Amino acid sequence: MPVNAFTATASSMLKNGDSPEHVREALGLSETEFAEALQHTEMPAPAAADTEDSASTLEAAAPAPASTTDVDPIEALLAWAENHSAATIRNRATRVRSDLTELTERRASDAAHSAAEARVAKAKAELEAAQAQLHKVKVGGRAATEDQAPMAPARGPGGKRSNDELAAIRT
Repeated sequence: MPVNAFTATASSMLKNGDSPEHVREALGLSETEFAEALQHTEMPAPAAADTEDSASTLEAAAPAPASTTDVDPIEALLAWAENHSAATIRNRATRVRSDLTELTERRASDAAHSAAEARVAKAKAELEAAQAQLHKVKVGGRAATEDQAPMAPARGPGGKRSNDELAAIRT
């Protein structure tokens, strides 16, 4: 049996714990449409009694909400609004869904940005440690590892010996 938007919304509202009378008023459903919604929620159809008896029977048949984690109230509200008969409500639901989508994307982007900044900070710290070790090796005149030979004396620009070295050799 095909389900229209009003029936699906009514079924969703009943599953969320809304009273049957509230669902009928909010959606303006006929007895037949409401009976269809009840079939989709796997609830017994209302008896053809007078309205007060029917309302109390329907309220007793309405399921209690399972838990707050089973149903997303925002999604249920948006589904109701997107299927509303008033265009202004449908348009507002469209804008809200668009805004929620944008916020979700921005949150994901911010999380990715924060993760990238953390990786950069870690890389910078490692680079600074490596630079400090290099500086220590250069200033100390010792090789980075103990098994390397000591450094040769420094030469002048272009690899030439300094005047002091040449004077020492001549002597």
